[in-house]
Amino acid sequence: MPNCCRSWPAGLADMAVLFAVVLPVFGLVGAGWLARRAGWMGAGAAIEMNHFVVHLAMPALLFQIMSRATWRQLDMPGFIAAFGLASAAIFASTVAWRRLRGGALADASLEGLNAAYANVGFIGFPLCMAAFGADSMTPVTIAAILTVCALFAMALAVLEFGLGTGGTRAILARVGASLARNPMLVAPALGALYAYAGPPLPAGAERFVTLLASAASPCALVSLGLFLAEPRARPDMTGLGIQVVLKLVGQPLLTWVLAHWVFRLPPALTAIAVILAALPTGTGPFMLANLYGRKADGVAGSVLVSTVLSIATITVLLTWLTNSA
Repeated sequence: MPNCCRSWPAGLADMAVLFAVVLPVFGLVGAGWLARRAGWMGAGAAIEMNHFVVHLAMPALLFQIMSRATWRQLDMPGFIAAFGLASAAIFASTVAWRRLRGGALADASLEGLNAAYANVGFIGFPLCMAAFGADSMTPVTIAAILTVCALFAMALAVLEFGLGTGGTRAILARVGASLARNPMLVAPALGALYAYAGPPLPAGAERFVTLLASAASPCALVSLGLFLAEPRARPDMTGLGIQVVLKLVGQPLLTWVLAHWVFRLPPALTAIAVILAALPTGTGPFMLANLYGRKADGVAGSVLVSTVLSIATITVLLTWLTNSA
């Protein structure tokens, strides 16, 4: 059980997790939502704060975590396989289901990303820090890299093939260029290289990175709330419902099966993998839909509905996993 909740009576364990771990994290999302709805922050606030998080604060956090990690800490093949394979399987099965129903491949790729793209960057870091402590930050970083790099690249390649814009070589070149420019991928890579070859950061540089990294989690959560507050058209509820169920139930269930039964991970690492898989849909699919001019209402709806429902599902999962660890 999370350290902050160990003194609670066993019968109140779920309420302990809810009030001590889950609600403070999602409360920041609610603060962003309220700020936008009340008019305290303008229509461009979500975009600008998201830019700050993605290009400055979150890269600083990822660099700091990886620069302090040892190669032994990064040696987590079972965790990588359990989280990565579950994400890929949910993505592929959603794309296949959508194609069988006659959907365009480009749109099927976005729906698959909806069902598999866990919001590790914005919610995973503060939630796991509160629930599991600082030791969880390295596996959370690995999961973030798998999500924003491997899964995103897979969806981007399928979307490009669906649009048929150029040959295979041109498509792969565009995917590679997109990943090479992604600060959420570049920053942890630089951090790992620095941990291997660089000297300790000078005190001033360390303080600068720490201040910037400290802003990542609260700003990311408020930015998500600002995004969710924007009015949008009503999406297709049938497709949305299936994607949300796959995201909040299917992905964590498959991750648990792989982590617990196939790769035999320790209970604590299994719990982290499952909670990360159970996170709601991140904003990456919405950004991709806007970039390619695809209908984004369903994507935004998936982010909103899965985020709201995940307050309950994550509370239940945290209570179960931490009590059984």
